[in-house]
Amino acid sequence: MKQVYFTAGPAEMYPTFEQHLRTAVEQQLGSISHRSQKFRSIYQFTVEQLRALMNIPETHAILFAGSASEVWERVLLNCVEHESFHLVNGSFSKKFYEYSVSLRKYAHKQEKPFGEGFDYAEVEVPEYAELVCVTHNETSSGVQMREPDIHKLKRSNSKKLIAVDIVSSAPYPELDFSVIDTAFFSVQKAFGLPAGLGVWVVNEKCLAKAERLQKYEDVTIGAHNSLPMLWKNFKNFETPATPNVISIYLLGKVAEDLNRIGAETVRKQTEEKYKLLNKFVETGKNFSPAVVEERHRSRTVIVANTRISSAEVIAQVKQSNMIVGSGYGPFKESQIRIANFPAVSIEQVEALIGELKKLEN
Repeated sequence: MKQVYFTAGPAEMYPTFEQHLRTAVEQQLGSISHRSQKFRSIYQFTVEQLRALMNIPETHAILFAGSASEVWERVLLNCVEHESFHLVNGSFSKKFYEYSVSLRKYAHKQEKPFGEGFDYAEVEVPEYAELVCVTHNETSSGVQMREPDIHKLKRSNSKKLIAVDIVSSAPYPELDFSVIDTAFFSVQKAFGLPAGLGVWVVNEKCLAKAERLQKYEDVTIGAHNSLPMLWKNFKNFETPATPNVISIYLLGKVAEDLNRIGAETVRKQTEEKYKLLNKFVETGKNFSPAVVEERHRSRTVIVANTRISSAEVIAQVKQSNMIVGSGYGPFKESQIRIANFPAVSIEQVEALIGELKKLEN
């Protein structure tokens, strides 16, 4: 019997993944040239589906990288001459900040303890920061920053660029891309695909900044996948080097499947499953919410404190072919993480809750 993965990435494969993979193999997509019309058609189709699903306007390019971690570096090299600013409240937002430090940028941070979230009113952006870096959904701690707060943050800092990490939430959030300069995600989480592809959504303001930095002798925007080079190729639905063709194809097909359901329906289903999981965690004897403030709780990665070891919880549900994740880093033994991605149905969530309830006896 197949296992159901409630892990936060790699995660449960989207139900149509196997069918689309079979088609990709039959069409020998792993062997086609990335300079062929067939590839250009695949790239264009994937872009069209993502624009429809996530309401991404034509002002933004949709580019591909090896991972979202690579996009951190691309964003910092191409959009920051001197100073970046980071909201840090978990392991991945901290890593984004640390990338900036490693690249010799002057990186500022406003930091909160693991499991706490940010509201717009408390954020203080340094005067000379060129880029504001926000994590919509912190995978490690299960904290979200609400979209209206992100939009307000940009509007009140309109001359600065804003970058939004939506790695473990896309396509759930309703980001207003007329406001957001750049956002990025990877496919092994909510899109239910194997790892190996990062997606970078980026606007013309970021491109203009990169083109300006490129002219400076004492600044590098990188030799690999610089934004001007990626954008130049994107205009023809091409890539500078050979990309992960099959993953780009699969992403387009899964995005098409999600469009058939409808973005609003996908969000409603996500909310419905979240409410079930959140209610159980709030009322269970052996569990409690890791994120105290409900408005800051992620809808796509639910993190719960456990009064018994997380290993015991994981072992219990595994007996019924369900896999949940342990806590992240120092919370590995005292928390569990449950992914609430589109690949997992409400019936599967109810079955998981049923298994977790057995630990209450």
